Amino acid sequence: MLENRTENEGKKAMKPERKKITTKTLFTMKQKGEKISALTAYDFLMARYLDEAGIDLMLVGDSLGNVIQGNNTTLTVTLDEMIYHAKIVRKAVRTALLVVDLPFMSYHVDLKESVRNCGRVMKETGADAVKLEGGERIAEVVKHLVKVGIPV
Repeated sequence: MLENRTENEGKKAMKPERKKITTKTLFTMKQKGEKISALTAYDFLMARYLDEAGIDLMLVGDSLGNVIQGNNTTLTVTLDEMIYHAKIVRKAVRTALLVVDLPFMSYHVDLKESVRNCGRVMKETGADAVKLEGGERIAEVVKHLVKVGIPV
C-alpha cells in the first residue's frame, strides 16, 4: 500500500502545473482560434473537479436558483446568494478564470449601484470577472464598469 501511495505521489509531482487563466489568456486563445472550455459550478467539489479537469472558464451562474434552490426562475436569486456560492467556488479554483453572474436587478437601476454591486462581487469573492445579461440595453453599464477596472 505504501508503494502505491509513493508511486501516485510521484506521478502527481511530474504533472506540469497549468498557468492561471486570465482575460488576456482567453483573448489570445480566441485570436489563435483555440477552443475555450467553460462550465458552471455552484459548490466546492464540482469546482475542484472542473478545475482539475482543465476547464478554462468557470461560471457561478444565477441558474443556481433552479439547480441548487429548486426554483422555477432565476429572478429570486439575490446578490448575497451569488456572493456566498462564488466564495465557495473560489476556494476550489486554482487555474480557471472565475466569472460570477450578476443577478436580476443588481445592475439595472443606475451606474452607481451597478459599480457598487459588481465591486462587492469582485472584492468579497475574489472573482476574475462578472457576467451581465442584456445586450445593447446594458452597453453603457458595461462601458462604465470596464472604465472603473471591473472585467466584464
